[in-house]
Amino acid sequence: MRVLLIEDESRLAEFIRQGLVQHGHVVDVAADGPTGLELAALAAHDVVLLDMMLPGQNGLDVLRNLRQFGAEPQVPVIILSALSDTRHVISGLDAGAQDYLRKPFELDELLARLRALERVRAAPAGAAPLRLLDLELDPLHRAVTRAGIPISLTNREFALLELLLRHAGRVVPKTRIAEKVWEVEYDMGSNVIEVHISQLRRKLDRAFPDQPPLLETVIGHGYRLRG
Repeated sequence: MRVLLIEDESRLAEFIRQGLVQHGHVVDVAADGPTGLELAALAAHDVVLLDMMLPGQNGLDVLRNLRQFGAEPQVPVIILSALSDTRHVISGLDAGAQDYLRKPFELDELLARLRALERVRAAPAGAAPLRLLDLELDPLHRAVTRAGIPISLTNREFALLELLLRHAGRVVPKTRIAEKVWEVEYDMGSNVIEVHISQLRRKLDRAFPDQPPLLETVIGHGYRLRG
C-alpha cells in the first residue's frame, strides 16, 4: 500500500515510516497539514494516517479538506491521536475518518488495521448481497441501503455491519468483533467497539425512525441484528 503519514512529531513519524517500509509499504511523510494536503494532491494513496494536533492546520480541518476538495475524496483515513476521549473519537469519525487509533499504540495494531483495509479493498468479485428485512449490504460495490436509501459507512462500520449481517439473529460477542474486525484481542478497558456500535445504530436505526430498530445490545454478551 502507498501510505500518506501526516504527523508532526518527527521521532514518531520516523518510527512509523520505518515500521511500515519494513512490511512492504511505501510511505510519504508530511509534518503539517498544508504539506499533507499537497502530497495528497500530488500522488494517489491507499490510506492516510493523520495526527489531530498539527501545526498550520489541525487534523479535523485537513480531513474535511481531503473529503471536500481532495483529488481522492474516498481515500481511507485512520486518525492517530492522543486525544482519546469518546467526544474526539466521534468527531473524527463524523468528519469522515474510517478508523481512530489512540496514542500510544503498538505498530502491530496499526499493521493489523492496514491489513483489514486491504481485505475490504479485495472483496471477492462474486460476493452476494446480504439482506435483512429492508437492509441490504453489497460487499462487491461496498454499498449499504435501508428502505432503498443509501447509507454512508466508514470502512470499519462496513466491516462491523457485514459481520453482524452474516450472523443475523445471533449474538456476536465483543471478543469475536475485535478478532474479526480489528484483528486484535479484546481490550476490556477500551470502548472502541461501543463507539462504532453507537455510530452504526445512529445510521441504521435513528436515521429511520419509521422503521423497526435492527441493532440490539445484549448486555453482558454482545450485539446482534434482529428481524
